Amino acid sequence: MNYLNLFIVAIRSLFKNKVRTFLTMLGIIIGVASVIAMLAIGQGSRDSIERQIQEMGSNVIMIFPGASYRGGVASAAGTAVSLEMDDVNAIRDECPSVKYISPVARASAQVIAGANNWNTQIYGIYPEYFDIRSLKVENGELFNDADARRGTKVCLLGKTVVDNLFGEDVDPVGMKIRIRNVPFRVIGVVQPKGQSGMGSDQDDVIYAPFNTVQRRLRGATTKIQQIYISAISEEYSSKAQEEIDQLLRQRKHVAQNDDPPYRIRTQQEILRMLTSTSQTMIVLLASIAGISLIVGGIGIMNIMLVSVTERTREIGLRMAVGARGRDILRQFLLEAVLLSLLGGLMGIALGIFSSRMFVSLLNWPVTVTSYSVFLAFLFSTIVGVFFGWYPARKAARLIPMDALRYE
Repeated sequence: MNYLNLFIVAIRSLFKNKVRTFLTMLGIIIGVASVIAMLAIGQGSRDSIERQIQEMGSNVIMIFPGASYRGGVASAAGTAVSLEMDDVNAIRDECPSVKYISPVARASAQVIAGANNWNTQIYGIYPEYFDIRSLKVENGELFNDADARRGTKVCLLGKTVVDNLFGEDVDPVGMKIRIRNVPFRVIGVVQPKGQSGMGSDQDDVIYAPFNTVQRRLRGATTKIQQIYISAISEEYSSKAQEEIDQLLRQRKHVAQNDDPPYRIRTQQEILRMLTSTSQTMIVLLASIAGISLIVGGIGIMNIMLVSVTERTREIGLRMAVGARGRDILRQFLLEAVLLSLLGGLMGIALGIFSSRMFVSLLNWPVTVTSYSVFLAFLFSTIVGVFFGWYPARKAARLIPMDALRYE
């Protein structure tokens, strides 16, 4: 029997029971669609994280307070009160690889504008923070160094804050808002950045001069929550990190082998950490989705075994007129592979459609790659061959006389 005849017989057999064929393929369809959609979500999150970190610049360095120690016991990270303005000034003056530096004071508060109010994050910064983070002023102007040091009560708003306090298509520049009963004059609107790779809204923020936030909103503390730094270039990033670490160790009297009461993080370290996490998530999602493909393969094996039983007399008749065992094997194996291929193609279409629905309805970062489509399709084909082999082999080993007598 030639392969064209095998193909025709297999197609006729599958379309003889259309509903059963579709239900058999459904496991493969859902499995392939799940693999493609899960990989697309994982890859999209990874691409979004990498893109945003690259937009921030690979020469960005961040310093956080580390864990504090009392009686030899370490508390949670970020509880140490080790960073002060003198450290900022020392880094600026004594670290030649540093280009920009800005302390950061953060506060969360209910902001009021007229009859509207909105809870958001307020960042107290130096103007250099905009250069470090590659932020741009869309409308209005940025406050200057004198405003940051004097504590002038001015601020810039993110797009989300503007929409919730003033409404869309409203220019808030020159208007007044109140943060914890402290009046601020809006002098600018920050260019939208969208969601971060972790899902947070980067436009739901207010930027104000550092000393204003530090004195008015954080209780006049002299401690600094965070320091943002930009090296001269990407090549100087490691050198700047070493210079900062050595300087802070000297200032805090920390030995070289001891854990310092601060943490220094570069963009490359954060990128490696997040990439590793997202890679683990992709593998996990793909593994979970792959289980449905295996379940679909079991469904194919079950139906093919039923088909062999139903067509025992037909198999005996084919063998009686000259069909060989390998012809029967090929016929049933081809039917199983066709079930997988057709289910795989429909699953690819459903997976791509589902991924686009995630983008349009949930605004998730999703990336469908040709690799994920090929992998899902290849796996569905392997499932068809693997789970179709046993029923096909069983059919090929039937004894013609026993098959003809089968009722």
